[in-house]
Amino acid sequence: MPRKPSYDRDDLIRRARDVFWKRGWAGTSLKDLENVLNLKPGSFYAAFGSKDALYKLALDQYAADGGATLDKLEQQHGALGALQAYPRSILENETAAARACMLVKTILEVSPQGNVLSEYANAHLDGMQTRFAVLFAKAQDAGEISRQHAPEHLARRYQSDFLGLRVSAERQGYDIAATLDDIETNLARL
Repeated sequence: MPRKPSYDRDDLIRRARDVFWKRGWAGTSLKDLENVLNLKPGSFYAAFGSKDALYKLALDQYAADGGATLDKLEQQHGALGALQAYPRSILENETAAARACMLVKTILEVSPQGNVLSEYANAHLDGMQTRFAVLFAKAQDAGEISRQHAPEHLARRYQSDFLGLRVSAERQGYDIAATLDDIETNLARL
């Protein structure tokens, strides 16, 4: 009978996510992962199979965390309030491994090599854009914003602006607070 592992798999995935998020796919070696996760090579392969398999799990965890934050904000503030609060909640998170989006970093890093992780990250971005569109539709239904633009159009623009802000936030001296204030104000004017 196989021995039960003595580690918390979800915790290992979260720790791996942070390493990948900070260093990227190519910048993270198997030795780095073994050290951060405190696993020997055999245990690593038994737990995850490969670096790519663990990276996919890390992307899943990253996307799930973003979705959970969005859900919590919607429960607290409603649809429009969630859209206004989401960028600030992400960029002011002091425990995040990086400010730039892990999904975008993945696409930029691995898509030139044709790595399927790029498609996987892109699918998660599509999923978030769909969630944003649902929130825009709810805000329109509640009369909080105009029906002048399709929710899908608003979601595409919102995501694009937010991802650009996340890249800008990595720059030294960039005034994140002012841009976050602009996002909140501009959403209220829709």
